[in-house]
Amino acid sequence: MSTQPRVDVKPCVTRSPIARALQYVVITPARNEEQFIRLTLDSMASQTRRPLRWVIVSDGSTDQTDVLVDQYRVRFEWIELVRMPAHRDRNFAAKVSCFNAGFESVSQLDFDVVCSLDADISFEPDYFAFLLKQFETHPRLGVVGTPFVERGVHYDYRFTNIEHVSGACQLFRRECFNEIGGYVPIKGGGIDWTAVTTARMKGWKTRTFLEKVCLHHRPMGSGSSRSQIRSSFRHGQKDYNLGGHPIWQLFRSAYQMTRPPYIVGGAALFAGYCYALASCRERPVSSELVRFNRMEQMSRLRKSLWRRAHANGDQARS
Repeated sequence: MSTQPRVDVKPCVTRSPIARALQYVVITPARNEEQFIRLTLDSMASQTRRPLRWVIVSDGSTDQTDVLVDQYRVRFEWIELVRMPAHRDRNFAAKVSCFNAGFESVSQLDFDVVCSLDADISFEPDYFAFLLKQFETHPRLGVVGTPFVERGVHYDYRFTNIEHVSGACQLFRRECFNEIGGYVPIKGGGIDWTAVTTARMKGWKTRTFLEKVCLHHRPMGSGSSRSQIRSSFRHGQKDYNLGGHPIWQLFRSAYQMTRPPYIVGGAALFAGYCYALASCRERPVSSELVRFNRMEQMSRLRKSLWRRAHANGDQARS
C-alpha cells in the first residue's frame, strides 16, 4: 500500500493589521486671554504629535488675543482662528457656543479624537502623545485627561475621583462625543462635568491619568475672602443643579471647612446648595443623570467611610 507523503501544515495565524496612529483636533474657546495664551500656543507648537487642526475661537476678545494667535497662525498651517461677535455677557453657555463654532469648522476632517483645551494652561511636549496612547491602548476609553497644577498645588482627588476629567483639557473619542450629544450649554456651569458623567452613564470609561499634569496659570478663587465665599455659595447652587446628593453635599461641605477660607467657605457651599433646594429650581440635567450621579456619589462615600473605619481599627489594634 502506497503511503502519501506527510505534509506539515502550519497553523494559520491571522495577523491583525497595525493600528494607525489616532488623529486629533483641538478646539480652544478664548476670551481676552492675552496674559497666558502665548504659553498655550508655545506648548501646542512643541508637541511631538501635532493635531490635524487647532481651532482657537475668539469670543469677542477686545485685547491682544487675536493678534497673538495670528502671529502663530502664520507660522503653523494647522492653527485656525475663528472670531465670534463681541458681547457683554460672559457665561458657561457662551463657551459651548464657541466650542460648537470650532467643532463645525473641523467636522469634515477625518479625526478620531477631539480635545477641548483652555487658553491658560501649558504642558510638556509629549503631553498629547501620552494621552493619545491611552486611547490606542484602551478601546473603551471615552474621555481622558490629567490633573492640573495651580500655584504648585495638585488637585485633590478625595472628593473628585480619578474617573472625573478636568475641563482644562478634555480629550474625547469622537464616537463617545457624538453619543453624549456634545457639550450641554448650562449657564450656571458644570458643562465639563456633565459631559464626562454622561459618558460614564452611557458605558464609556473615563480617566484622569496621574502620570502627567498640565499647569493652570489663571488662579481660581484667588480673590478676597468675600469673593471666595460668594464663589462657594454659587458652587453649592451648581452642585444642587447637577443633582448632588444631600448627604454627599454635607460631607463635601464639612471637608471644605478645613480649607481656606476656613469654616465659612464650607458653610457657604452648603448654604448655596440649601438655597437652591428651597427654591425648587428646575435642574438643567436629566433625571437619569441625577440618579446616576447620586449612585456614584454614595458608592464613593461608602468606600471612603469604610476605608477610614478600617484604618482606625488597624490603629486601635496596634
